[in-house]
Amino acid sequence: LHLCDKNLEQIKAQQITTHNLLADVCMAAKFEGQSIRGYHPQYDEQYPGSVSTMCTMLARSFADIGDIIRGKDLYNGNNRKGEKLENKLKEYFEKIYKDVTRTSTSGRTNVQTLKDRYGSDAPYYYKLREDWWYANRGTVWNAITCGVKGNKYFRQTCVSGESTKENCQCTSYKVPTYFDYVPQYLR
Repeated sequence: LHLCDKNLEQIKAQQITTHNLLADVCMAAKFEGQSIRGYHPQYDEQYPGSVSTMCTMLARSFADIGDIIRGKDLYNGNNRKGEKLENKLKEYFEKIYKDVTRTSTSGRTNVQTLKDRYGSDAPYYYKLREDWWYANRGTVWNAITCGVKGNKYFRQTCVSGESTKENCQCTSYKVPTYFDYVPQYLR
């Protein structure tokens, strides 16, 4: 399996906003979740008794999406497609940086604080990318688990100490995994 991120490569940088980037990341996550659900029966047949549940498989792909967004994908530089996507993401986050530092939103944000936090991070904007992922990871998790039925983690993973519901989600709507903060080579 490979992550379907074609729509992320097609966005024109001048049209990017944090909102439509989130929509496109969620679209990629939703398609990724559908793909995994389609291959899951084949995987179970090939590896009977595996503890790799549907939720775990989705969590690993979710973490890969997070790595790609944050510029931490270890396999990115191994092909031209990965380089192309990384270059596009640099453009997108440069545009988002310019947008958020142009004006403050309703006086809630100090423009200089944002420039100080993110400005020295050009051209990759890793801090901005990290913050964007942190702010949006719950929405991306909902997208990748969209349509999941009859699957839950094999152990308690929710903050409350409970198991996930039958759709790999906690009743609190918190993301039940921290795989996205585990280095890729350890997953």
